[in-house]
This record gives sequence, structure tokens and C-alpha cells, in this order.
Amino acid sequence: MPAYAVETTSQPDSHHHDYSISGFIDYSELQKKLNQIEKTSKGAVHVEVAGQSNKGLDIYTATVGTGDKVILIQSEIHGNEKTGTVAILNLLKTLSNNSKESKQIRDELTIVFMPMMNPDASEGDKRRNSMTWSEAVEDFPQLAGATPSWNYLDRGISQSYNYGENPGFDVNRDFNPDLNYVPQAADFPGASNTPGWFITPESQVSRDVYKSLQAEYGKVDVFIDLHHQGMYYVDGTDDEVTLSLSAQFVPDPTTPEGSKYAEYADNYDYDFSRQLNVAAYNELQSYGNSRFKNISLYSQGLDLPGTALGSYALNGSGTVLFEVRGQTQMMGQKEKGLLVKSVERGLSAIVGSVADGSVEILNPEDYEKIPLTSYSPTN
Repeated sequence: MPAYAVETTSQPDSHHHDYSISGFIDYSELQKKLNQIEKTSKGAVHVEVAGQSNKGLDIYTATVGTGDKVILIQSEIHGNEKTGTVAILNLLKTLSNNSKESKQIRDELTIVFMPMMNPDASEGDKRRNSMTWSEAVEDFPQLAGATPSWNYLDRGISQSYNYGENPGFDVNRDFNPDLNYVPQAADFPGASNTPGWFITPESQVSRDVYKSLQAEYGKVDVFIDLHHQGMYYVDGTDDEVTLSLSAQFVPDPTTPEGSKYAEYADNYDYDFSRQLNVAAYNELQSYGNSRFKNISLYSQGLDLPGTALGSYALNGSGTVLFEVRGQTQMMGQKEKGLLVKSVERGLSAIVGSVADGSVEILNPEDYEKIPLTSYSPTN
């Protein structure tokens, strides 16, 4: 399911394979790899525990670089969307090496990776965490008697996607542009076009990392969220989408449609978000006649302030969504390699262009030329 579709919406899918999730990274392997990368980086990479999941698993950050410009990259807020975690580990290795390019990037940027935001869901290879509504009320007694939030599921759904054992929350609907928001019963159950509440431990950890970077550096210049989606086509073609990008998650606060976000108007920088997306798109187009060219623009016209991307965009970050094709249960090894490399190359282009400033000369209007995502081929 696309990262931003309403939960009860099913998507067409003719793929019903039961592939192993081998080739991806589980929680134990993540710990080992982060430790290894930190040790071999000779001080270039610093790994920390940022907080804990609902079940008490550590949520890690890995920081590389000491520059004034800050990039925060997050993966696996949905635990069955794993390509981003592999791409992050690959990129960490590259950025910590002794090459001239990597050293220059480290001088210009501080890059903070959160490679497995929802380890409970990752271990279950499912979308949601495993938190119950009663646990939320225990943490926030003022919610006693409130209707459970719309992004909470206490029953099983089994279609083409692994929702896993329930109950649980879709953590990527639990964000709020007011980073100091305290949950109030009057704001429940909410809806997809209203802010979330920071009631899940996982969203709180992401929020706290973001706020700590704001406090230290003044702002988080770039926020990138790595996801998976369903099976789609590049609009006007028969080409299966490899990766979709997006810069748009809430209406522009300076427009009538976005007037409810007017207090954030001075922070919001849609042009910069579009430039970042163009940097990734141009890089992937440069690989010629290959599936790396099958890049589309994710659904536009969204109003999703409860997503991390929507909330952080309103707080002044340039934002990029990566949505690779398919869920982990539907992939063979060849497909995994293509998708991981697509994410890695797109991320590298953004990181490099922010470091050398070349992103600033890109035309934001070129974003509108990226072909949209289509549900069906032309034939």
C-alpha cells in the first residue's frame, strides 16, 4: 500500500509471491553492521541510541559529518518497507571512507540516519507497531474515554500486504507540526488531513531527534523519508515504476488551501523541496535506457500534516519522499538489488548537491515535468 493512502484502501496487485525477506536487514544484523561501520570509520561515524520502541528495542541514529547544513534521513517507519535501510548502510560506508569527495561532504554536512525507525514492526515484517490503545491511554491518562485514533487498527486485514498481527498504530500518521504538542482527547479520533498526536514511542523518538538538531543547528535543512508503495506505471507509458518521488505533503501555507497552516508560512520552502527532488530525478535519469529511468511523481495535492514529511516541511525542512515499487514479501533478489541501488543513487545525488550547493541552481519548476504515477499501463 502507498505510504500515504488511507488504510482501508486496497490497491490492485497481481503479484502474490511469498518471497523470503532474506537480503534485507533484521534488527540484530542492523546492530552488528552499525557497530562495524562505526569501528571501521575511524571516528567519521557516530552511532547512538536515540530512544526505544514500544517493545523496548533501541532506535538508533548514525551521524556522519560535521558541517553546518543538516540532513535527516529516516527508514522503516513501516517495518515491511526495508530497501531504505540497506541503502542507508551502503551510503554510510561510502560517506565514511577516505575519498576526497566523502571528506568534502563531511566538511559541509551533518547527516543523521535513522535506519530502522520502527524495529518492532521490522521484526514482524509488518506495517504497524504493536502498541495497543490501552497502552496509549496508560501513557496519556487524559485520553481515557476518547475514541481511538483513526490510524489505530485492532483487527486483522489480509489482502496483498502484510499488516501483521494486530493491534497497532501506523506510526507515520502520528506526527504534528507543533513539535511541542501534548495529546488532548478533543483531538481524537482525528483524520488523515489533521495533525497526529505523538502518542507512539517511535514518533516521539523521531520528533526528539529533529528537535535536538533544531536546537543545535538552528534548523534541519533536509528531511528524507524512505518508503515502499504498490505496483504502478509511469504515466503515459507501459513502464513499471521503479521509484516515485514527492515534495508535496501539505498545501502551501501562503495559499487559500493551506491557510490553516498560516502560522508556518515563514518556514515552508516548497521550491527547495522541489529542487531536492529534481536532483534525485536527474541523477536516476542519467543512467540511460534502464529501469533506473522509470521514475514517477507520487500523488500530488496531499494534505497530510500527521506524516513526518508534512510536519517537518511545515517546520522549514526541504522534504523528499522515496517510494520504491512493491512490498518486501513480493520481491526476488534481483528486484531487491535494483530498488536498493535506486534509493542509494537518489540519496547520493541529494547529499552531493546539497554539499556543493548545486541543488540551489536547479529550476524548481522542473519538478512539474516529472511524469505522474499511473495505476495502469497505456495498453
